[in-house]
Amino acid sequence: MRLKVNMSPGVLKLIKILLILLISFSAKANPIEGTKVEIKILNKIAAKVKNIEINVNDSFTHETLNIYIYACYKNPPEDIPEDFVLLKVDDNSDLKKSELIYQGWMISSSPVVTPFEHPIYDLWLVSCKTEIDF
Repeated sequence: MRLKVNMSPGVLKLIKILLILLISFSAKANPIEGTKVEIKILNKIAAKVKNIEINVNDSFTHETLNIYIYACYKNPPEDIPEDFVLLKVDDNSDLKKSELIYQGWMISSSPVVTPFEHPIYDLWLVSCKTEIDF
């Protein structure tokens, strides 16, 4: 009987610790919406890299590629640095019609997760910029 009385405060402390941990892990900050995207484009044939900046809800044409930016987000400063961009890339090498070659989310730290595959160009996200970053 005395053993149960001694265990009860220990169990209560364990429950309190678990609740504190659960609350701290669930309190995650929302991503910050960006206004401009910085992208690097590599021309594999010419071996040239070009840095470009595109505003959100805008498009950019680089040689035969049309790049459309729909949204970009970045993690808040207290979280692990990570940038995300929602984009669409069309290839206009055929003058009669454009071909959709990429559409979806691109992640700055993991370009391998959502790869952009093209025989001539390589494209990757550098950062999503907010108005504070300018």
